[in-house]
Amino acid sequence: MDCVMNEILIKPVDENNAEELSALAKNIYSHYYDYLWMEGGKRWYMHDFAYKLDVIREELKDKNNLHYIAYQNNDAVAYLKIKLNATLKGLEEFNTLELERIYIYPKATGNGLGKQLMQLTFDIAQQHHKQLIFLKAMDTAKDAIAFYQSFDFEICGRFTLSAPPFDLMKEEYRGMVIMKKHVAQ
Repeated sequence: MDCVMNEILIKPVDENNAEELSALAKNIYSHYYDYLWMEGGKRWYMHDFAYKLDVIREELKDKNNLHYIAYQNNDAVAYLKIKLNATLKGLEEFNTLELERIYIYPKATGNGLGKQLMQLTFDIAQQHHKQLIFLKAMDTAKDAIAFYQSFDFEICGRFTLSAPPFDLMKEEYRGMVIMKKHVAQ
């Protein structure tokens, strides 16, 4: 089902959109995360690890993953990835959803799109009777953390990305936070 909010069209993605999603993810990622990587690292992450076309196709085949692309004036400007059934260590007793990715082009920020993508996530969580939503964010991504906190997410854990596979990521940027929010039913 397409979701239209405030002149923005948010559409579910399927295998037919794999190339578009792969390209969009790489383009948006490039705007935000260059500073994380040593030489060759960003290229490895985008083209071999996370957004490689084969990887995206496999993710899209998995019915546990929900992907959405947001369009503004027919231009793809954001995407959302939700893992419907996920487990948060230490809180296994909860029926949990993971907000795995929410990426928005810088040119599309500040117009409520992030809020719309978050609301879609909350709606999906309620439709699937989830008790908890969690996400992982870079601990240095202060703006992202503040954004999530504005929706009542709270930090509930921390970890460090390990090498391998993150050998080419600068060590000082490998810290991650885990944030959670209980879903009102």
